[in-house]
Amino acid sequence: MSREMLLMSNEHLAHGSYVNSNFILILLGLSALIFYLYAAKKSSRTFRKWPVARVIYWFLGIFCAVLPIAGPLAHLAYMNFTAHMLGHLLLGMMAPLFIALAAPVTLGLRTLPLQSSRRLARILRSLPFRIVSDPFAASALNIGGLYILYTTDLFSSMHHSSVLFLFVHLHIFSAGYLFTTSIIYIDKPSHRTSFVYRSIAFVSSMAAHGMLSKYLYANSLDGISAVQVEIGAKLMYYGGDAIDMVILVIFFSQWLKAVHPRHAVITIQRELINSKK
Repeated sequence: MSREMLLMSNEHLAHGSYVNSNFILILLGLSALIFYLYAAKKSSRTFRKWPVARVIYWFLGIFCAVLPIAGPLAHLAYMNFTAHMLGHLLLGMMAPLFIALAAPVTLGLRTLPLQSSRRLARILRSLPFRIVSDPFAASALNIGGLYILYTTDLFSSMHHSSVLFLFVHLHIFSAGYLFTTSIIYIDKPSHRTSFVYRSIAFVSSMAAHGMLSKYLYANSLDGISAVQVEIGAKLMYYGGDAIDMVILVIFFSQWLKAVHPRHAVITIQRELINSKK
């Protein structure tokens, strides 16, 4: 077989593998949407109606999770570092935030069979999960994974292996979700940490994320043009800060609500009215 025919054959196989993996990932995303809708409908029959906003958050979260690993953006990310970094922000920050806001754990505990629900609750209360869901541990898994990805040969290696590519992106999403849910409590946590503790972990994570983006800006990656790396690093820095600001707003609103609950405000208002009489 000639060299040209061999290259054409390899390209055809690679394209077929790309199409098949895309189809499977999109199918998984659609399945997640259908299961969530079914669970939300089932929950609404037994409990209070499941909020429509949470359904929308779930749709947005799945969209942000699938887009960087299947479809045009995923294909472009193989050749363009800026597109890769956009995918990183969507998969590692936006998707975890939207999915956390959808409260999937609460929905699962409401709608799963009794034995499965109890099993899930035991896992959430287990010591290993308590360790990895600690804000500092989750931050180490999240940001530490990114440092390994961009400061070693892992980034170039994952583009030569579909399995490694999927594993890296699964870690990015999982670590991002674990970190987000360790900072803001939408689902009722199995164990709580103080607001001060979480705020220190979050600020430290923001600083580490910013330092990594500055490192990328100053140091080009092998096989990628310096211009692309610089643009991607800027997107990582400013885009990451923008998403972090949204998380901070949610976090401080929860903190304010905990410090000044509604009934306390009403009590103060009544005291002021009584003092004027």
